[in-house]
Amino acid sequence: MTPAATTHPRGAAAWARDLAMGARFAVGGGREGWVRTLLTAVGVGLGVTLLLGAASVPHLMESRQERREARLIDLNTEKGTRPGAGTLLYRYRDTEFRGAVVHGTLLRPDGRSPVRPPGVHTLPRAGEMVVSPALKELLAAPGGALLHERLGRTVVGTIAAPGLTGPGELTYYAGDDSLTASGEVHRISHFGGELPTAPMNPTLGVIVVVACVVLLMPVVVLIATAVRFGGERRDRRMAALRLVGTDSRMTRRMAAGEALCGALGGLLLGAGLFLLARRFVGRITLWDVNAFPSDLTPHPALAALIVLAVPLFAVLVTLVALRGVTIEPLGVVRQHAPRRRRVWWRLPLPVLGAAVLLLTGGAGPSPADARLHPALLAGGALLVLFGIALLLPWLVEAVVARLRGGPVPWQLAIRRLQLSSGTAARAVSGITVAVAGAIALQMLFAAVQDDFVRVTGPDGTHDRLTVTLPARDAATSRKTAEEFRATKGVRGATAVLSSSVSVPADRGARGERGSSATPLTVGDCPGLRALAHLRSCKDGDVFLVQDRSGAADGGSFAGTARPGGTVLLHDGPDGPRAKSRTPLWTIPRTARTATARPAPVGAVTFGIFATPSALPVPDLADPLAVATLTIDPRVPDAAEYARNTAARLDPAADVLSAHRSEEDNQFASVRTGLLVASTVTLALIAASMLVSTLEQLRERRRLLAVLVAFGTRRADLGWSVLWQTAVPVALGLGLAVVGGCGLGLTLLRLVGKSSPDWSVIWPVTGAGAALVLVVTLLSLPPLWRLMRPDGLRTE
Repeated sequence: MTPAATTHPRGAAAWARDLAMGARFAVGGGREGWVRTLLTAVGVGLGVTLLLGAASVPHLMESRQERREARLIDLNTEKGTRPGAGTLLYRYRDTEFRGAVVHGTLLRPDGRSPVRPPGVHTLPRAGEMVVSPALKELLAAPGGALLHERLGRTVVGTIAAPGLTGPGELTYYAGDDSLTASGEVHRISHFGGELPTAPMNPTLGVIVVVACVVLLMPVVVLIATAVRFGGERRDRRMAALRLVGTDSRMTRRMAAGEALCGALGGLLLGAGLFLLARRFVGRITLWDVNAFPSDLTPHPALAALIVLAVPLFAVLVTLVALRGVTIEPLGVVRQHAPRRRRVWWRLPLPVLGAAVLLLTGGAGPSPADARLHPALLAGGALLVLFGIALLLPWLVEAVVARLRGGPVPWQLAIRRLQLSSGTAARAVSGITVAVAGAIALQMLFAAVQDDFVRVTGPDGTHDRLTVTLPARDAATSRKTAEEFRATKGVRGATAVLSSSVSVPADRGARGERGSSATPLTVGDCPGLRALAHLRSCKDGDVFLVQDRSGAADGGSFAGTARPGGTVLLHDGPDGPRAKSRTPLWTIPRTARTATARPAPVGAVTFGIFATPSALPVPDLADPLAVATLTIDPRVPDAAEYARNTAARLDPAADVLSAHRSEEDNQFASVRTGLLVASTVTLALIAASMLVSTLEQLRERRRLLAVLVAFGTRRADLGWSVLWQTAVPVALGLGLAVVGGCGLGLTLLRLVGKSSPDWSVIWPVTGAGAALVLVVTLLSLPPLWRLMRPDGLRTE
């Protein structure tokens, strides 16, 4: 035999040979081999599914924005548009139905070939409307009769996908021949524009970057856990290979080949699960957000990175894990049994991460305004969470090593944890990291939300509605109040007329002619009392009402609303109206001062309050009837009945619901996105934990069967399995609370906040504990099956 025939491959050839041999063991090692590979593929596949979903976010956001911009109407470019064959009049007519916003647009063509909105093939005629598929389904449902009555038009078609932001959007286009060009009705010649973009608030930038790390770090942990499934059986098989002549390097490469095979299978399975979920994504709505299947398209560069990184990560994790194991021909020696885990190199990682975060902001007038470095910010958060994941195995080992005695189930559980605490710690490391990151984000959200939320109304106003519609005279407000009082579910209704007055040009002081008009409110005493604190009121009284902030103390109010002053009823800030006479009114010298009440909906009403007989109502400038309704919460759909009455009184009526606060659009978008992403992440974490638990039970199948055969009660074994899960979970959640609070306090320091809200900790921790409890309960049926005598069988 020549020397060349006995030469063994080296370098890349040796790696390829040994990895291929490991892959053969993974798929051809009998029932045990392919079951272990399948579990690994499932665990990795769940993580890959989430990674592909995250890689689709850029395309999803870009697609939604393109569709929104395609139907946008840019009034700046449409100024001065004259009627033509391709122009049309439009007016927005949104409404609300059972908490969901229904977007509506009224259209009236000027010619025979008008421009069409995206997704609309034929413009609806008067009395007709084209609707989104979701709205069509809602109108056809038994509960949609109220909304169909309000819209009052016949459905003649549906809006295609190019005209919708998502398949669940409720929107319609309706024909209306009564439209005429006015302040709210505009003429356009085309659809399409560019959405205004504002720079991201630095604080929100911190939240977004940290959230990406918090959401993706558990996925990395879950993939690392999945590629180590069946480690004990694999190591025993590697020892048998050592007995037939392989060296330690070859065995490690073969073990890496097994993990590589499982990771490649996970890639294929993850891609299949992603494509399957993609088909049904249009039917799912999370936190009012949904998407078309075509929106979930991973970015090519990110998809390529996932395809390359996951197999390499599987090989790297396996090689690092085998550094603590000595595989000899006659058995396996694990170094961590005699040598306990050290904490000295684990603890500096989260400390270093916190230091990096504090140095991330750079220079700026304040921490919140400082220029942030996303890479350093992500790196600091990653170090903190990675340090928490590394501290968990040490903590579990240190605690269980000191536990002694107790009932039989407790002793069985503790002894098992003492022998293999690393496996138990890996099983709960994903939820530990997720809870720690969620606590930090919740602390950050709670601290900064006051900067992005504006209080708009007092507490206890959730049962109020405000309706505004055009009015012709005082009879309109009376009719409005009467109609609403007769509406089902309305406990009370008051109505007033709203207009404005100004100082006549020949009587005002210098500089007053350019000031804004002063509000004027006309109504009976009950209607005025609903808006201001009036000690006494009778028909003929006039009041000068100031708001609590003092906004009515100066400016046009001081120059216009004064006892004995003369005001112009038909004039506004843009000049006098073309009238045959000048409608002047003198404010009575008996006018009294009052204070405005907090507004249940909208802005505080102040200015001049007058009863009907105190001034000539027909001379008011463009009066509006404003009704304030009190809804009976015990009547289902009471608000919807009120909205239907408003639409019947005047299709142009505006109905506002009472909201305690208003949120900044960027803040609301970030929060909604995080809620959607965290919901999906927790669901996949639960599924991966279930797979990990089943794998651990399968590894202990023979041991469980032997214990049952020797007379151990099944209940004791069941409780022992529960304790084996409960102890690491309790330690992991405790570590998550400490680590999450530390990361949260660091982030608060970064954005210039110093008052943490500790109450946000417990809901997140409770949700994590509940998730683990559900996974444990789902693993009990397989546990009972594994205790049967056939578990003693071997291959």
